[in-house]
Amino acid sequence: MATIDLTPLYRSSVGFDRLASLLDSALRSDQTAAGYPPYDIEVRDENQYAITVAVAGFERNELDIQVEKGVLSIRGKKAEKNEERRYLYQGIANRTFERKFNLADHVEVTGAELKNGLLTVSLQKEIPEAMKPRSIAIGDGDKVLEHKSDEGRAA
Repeated sequence: MATIDLTPLYRSSVGFDRLASLLDSALRSDQTAAGYPPYDIEVRDENQYAITVAVAGFERNELDIQVEKGVLSIRGKKAEKNEERRYLYQGIANRTFERKFNLADHVEVTGAELKNGLLTVSLQKEIPEAMKPRSIAIGDGDKVLEHKSDEGRAA
């Protein structure tokens, strides 16, 4: 596996350290665990998303959803059962898992639902008013702006 040095990115940018960290962690992630459990990421509306994870065989109390520092973590751990089963073939995975999703800034989890073996986590992107685009009025050039610092000067 090739290693990519992201040091130049850190040197020439300010405030993008989270992006560089995301790239770094994506490049270093273990691909063997990437297949279980399968999931979908859906765009429902301009600012609404959903992540659906196939968690067949897991009960609500065996699933844990947490958000910390912009990372959504979904974990599943089967409860210990004392019953002995003898399988001829076992194709349904019931193993413990942890799936992590990096959330963009201002994306919040709004809810979760478990139905028919599918766990759906709803997400909403809420941009603060201060960050939304706004229009700036253009003057006609006849008006002169007065500054308060100009009022105190002697003419």
